[in-house]
Amino acid sequence: MKTRLELHEKLKDLLGSDNVYYQPPSNIQMKYPAIRYTKKRISKIVANDASYQKNNLYEIIVISKMPDDPVIEKILDLPYSSYDNSYKADNLNHDVISLYY
Repeated sequence: MKTRLELHEKLKDLLGSDNVYYQPPSNIQMKYPAIRYTKKRISKIVANDASYQKNNLYEIIVISKMPDDPVIEKILDLPYSSYDNSYKADNLNHDVISLYY
């Protein structure tokens, strides 16, 4: 299992900026385009009464003024990623992606 900090660095690299936020508090002023992500759940594989693999599922939200930000495709190129949905709020496009990392 890779660490959340490795994921954070990977997302900054894919976005091309430091505008990546993990569970940001409401008082933080985000800069756009941005990626906001949270841990959604941990899946566990069990065999012989023991847990032998755990995978973190993250909800990644790409927030941009562009409806088709190129970073969306870059994230979807990562293994175990899937596109969930999109919505618009505060004149910004939000694309939601699930990623096991």
